[in-house]
Amino acid sequence: MVRRLAAVAAAAALVPLIPALPAFAHGAPTTPISRTAACAAGGGTATGTAACKAARAANGEAFGTFDNLRVANVNGNDRKFVPDGKLCSGGLDQFKGLDIARDDFPSTSVTGGKSLAIKYRATLPHTGSFRIYLTKQGFDPAKKLAWGDLGSSALAEIKDPPLRDGSYEMSVKLPSDRTGRQILYIVWQTSSTADTYYSCSDLVFPAAAATVKKTPKPSASTVKAAAKPTVTATKTSDAPEIVETTEPAAEQTQAITPVGKESQVTLGHQIVVGALILGGGFLVFAVVGGFLRRRRENR
Repeated sequence: MVRRLAAVAAAAALVPLIPALPAFAHGAPTTPISRTAACAAGGGTATGTAACKAARAANGEAFGTFDNLRVANVNGNDRKFVPDGKLCSGGLDQFKGLDIARDDFPSTSVTGGKSLAIKYRATLPHTGSFRIYLTKQGFDPAKKLAWGDLGSSALAEIKDPPLRDGSYEMSVKLPSDRTGRQILYIVWQTSSTADTYYSCSDLVFPAAAATVKKTPKPSASTVKAAAKPTVTATKTSDAPEIVETTEPAAEQTQAITPVGKESQVTLGHQIVVGALILGGGFLVFAVVGGFLRRRRENR
């Protein structure tokens, strides 16, 4: 009996020396694919993409397992425990490479205004609530994610969704005003452990439709005003000279005056005068010629 009591006492003395076992409520979103599930160990098949390689290089070491991105004792104070620029890693050094700002992480194409199905892989299920956020319109993927990018409230909070085939299944309706690349941010606060899990899933919405600016048709008054002559004032002295510019006049047809009676009378007069002059010339020639002939005869 004494030996048995001594053994119990020795075991009790060793209890404080045994390290606390970690909680085993593990998981991460696989639909839409999260950065942890895409790039971290044990996740999907996208670990060889350029973004995942860059994330591992920025991490400086291998990531932890994809379902182990968790922070203890947060108790709902996410913004206190997870700093801006470190939301995708949950502020954990072993996942810091997931915070790099890139627009080529493995992503899921979605449509605004539609319901998005979510599958959250639970390698060890536990009860708890999921808070689902989405970046605001205008989010810049070239910058690290901050709490201000998510707005003040979650799109939805879902408590203890159904577990099917090893994944929690839920859905959320996406806003209709989002375009381009956005991030779905999911916070899983377990209620049966002290852990809270964080994840970033990259979404791609359709680009904004190009706006075609139509040129309005000119009104009748506008056309009439445009047809008026343009008046330009040129100051050459104290008083301005007004130069009126109008549209060039149509080419005029040359006027031809036909020959009439008046023209015929004038022509007749010209013939009579010419005949008199010609006759006078012959008469003078005859008189002078006769005079000269008689003068030669008298010699």
